[in-house]
Amino acid sequence: MLLNRPCLPLLAMLLGAALGAQAQLSSPVPSGPYGSGAGVHSPNSPFPQLKERTDVLAWSLLTTVKTKVEKNRVRPVFPPAIQALDQKTQRVQGFMMPLDPGEKQTHFLLSSVPLTCSFCVPGGPESMIEVKSKTPVKYGMEPVVVEGHFSVLHDDSYGMYYRMTDAVPVK
Repeated sequence: MLLNRPCLPLLAMLLGAALGAQAQLSSPVPSGPYGSGAGVHSPNSPFPQLKERTDVLAWSLLTTVKTKVEKNRVRPVFPPAIQALDQKTQRVQGFMMPLDPGEKQTHFLLSSVPLTCSFCVPGGPESMIEVKSKTPVKYGMEPVVVEGHFSVLHDDSYGMYYRMTDAVPVK
């Protein structure tokens, strides 16, 4: 079973408690803050990677955002190509991460990679978009495509970098 980086501290804590000692993990974890990066689609995942589409925003562009520390906060620094997307209608493809229980969702996260653990986020904020849809979107493990009003967020209180409102599902 492959774990993404945010799962490792939880795993260390659980192993330490189970063994009655402090567990030390010696895995090749890249440096950097947990929950950052574009996310990794495990080769062992039962879900296929996103198919290349020319009619959707590319995650390879959205994940080029850099960060800077300002007044003890990590803030995004968006390149001009991403800033140009702000306040325009965009179409995005990704994996749904529901925020509420239920078969249909009107508020969810869209991720560049599928979930591998129900307690872990698959990547950093650059690999997720908060989506608020006009109509409910059916939850599934297959990728979905939504279109809506896209916002680039410079100082979101939840730490999100992107938000889509008035979204509708697209085939």
